[in-house]
Amino acid sequence: MSISRRSARRSVRILGVASASAALVLGVSSSALACNIKEFSAEATCDGSNGAITVTDKDAFGTPATITVFLENNGADAKQVGHAQTVKGSKEGTKVTFAEDWAPNATYRVHVKVHSGKIKIDTDITPNLTTSSTACTSDESSSPSPSESATPSPSASESTPAESDSPAPSASDSTTAPASASDNAPSPAVGESNLAETGANSNTGLIAGIAATLVVVGGGAVWFGMRRRGAHSGN
Repeated sequence: MSISRRSARRSVRILGVASASAALVLGVSSSALACNIKEFSAEATCDGSNGAITVTDKDAFGTPATITVFLENNGADAKQVGHAQTVKGSKEGTKVTFAEDWAPNATYRVHVKVHSGKIKIDTDITPNLTTSSTACTSDESSSPSPSESATPSPSASESTPAESDSPAPSASDSTTAPASASDNAPSPAVGESNLAETGANSNTGLIAGIAATLVVVGGGAVWFGMRRRGAHSGN
């Protein structure tokens, strides 16, 4: 069965569209995988009292890139830090260091330039790098010296109590107390002192007994009188 001219044209058109789509997808994927400015980062680091500007390249394809660092002052380049350095990135990140005794809150511009085949980058890492508010300090200044950390020994006057100026009491003074005048007076009897403290020698018990007796007698008299009156009324 022969293929008609119309069918052949349709087949060629379909193959052309498919080829164009494949080329477009390949171009987008290759551009996405190419070196990108977003794969570069910068930070101000310290190695003891020595400061540095560290740039990290995470380009997995290892495209060579030239890094240049500038100190900024009022939006303009004040100086270039060291010399431009070339770095080949990696998936884990490749670092390149610029020695710089940076000041607190300083601003640095980091420029990245890549020219490899179709990959062209000539721009800065944004935003600019701003250093920490605290400058780098050495380990010796941050840690106390042995003389400062050592505990001061107490002086002789603090550790050893001074001897008292007053003479020590003699054995007779410390063991025998002088007899007072009240010691010669006769002491009260044991029973009397207890009664005086508890109130047992007072007349309170006797008065209470008499009162109770009078209450009982009076009650009996009232009851006896009422009974006699009832007997008379009955008669």
